[in-house]
Amino acid sequence: MTLEMKAEKWHWVEGDLHHQDVRQLLEEHQSRMAEHSPLESRHVLNIQALQRPEISFYSLWSENKLLGCVALKHWQDHLAEIKSMKTSPAFVRRGVGQRLLEYIIETAQSKGYQQLKLETGSMDYFKPARNLYLKHGFEYCEPFGDYVKDPNNVFMCLAL
Repeated sequence: MTLEMKAEKWHWVEGDLHHQDVRQLLEEHQSRMAEHSPLESRHVLNIQALQRPEISFYSLWSENKLLGCVALKHWQDHLAEIKSMKTSPAFVRRGVGQRLLEYIIETAQSKGYQQLKLETGSMDYFKPARNLYLKHGFEYCEPFGDYVKDPNNVFMCLAL
């Protein structure tokens, strides 16, 4: 049975960065970014940063299995940023990334944001993520917020 067929059993949890599976996935995310991005180009948030008031964190579960996570960072009344979007390794290429992205787009719209932006790597490792964003209407844009131009990073934007 594919994951898509079980989608009705998926549920979202807001917050809860203390669950061991969530912490492990976020630590894995940190490690992967360290493997594929130089330190000065790495903008991945640690668990402490994900607990800031301007961040909303969501995890996706199927029964007791963590499928993935994603966060939304508030920049301005009209602008939010996708952060820490990560699929659990056991569920890669099974529709989780798409569901994470759809959920965070819906969440940003429901909160009244007009733009959703993100920063990701420019290296081949990040190409599947960039393709997913492009498939959902994101376009390349200039750096935003406190980001600066960097050959190791690309920036993308979606008008909501």
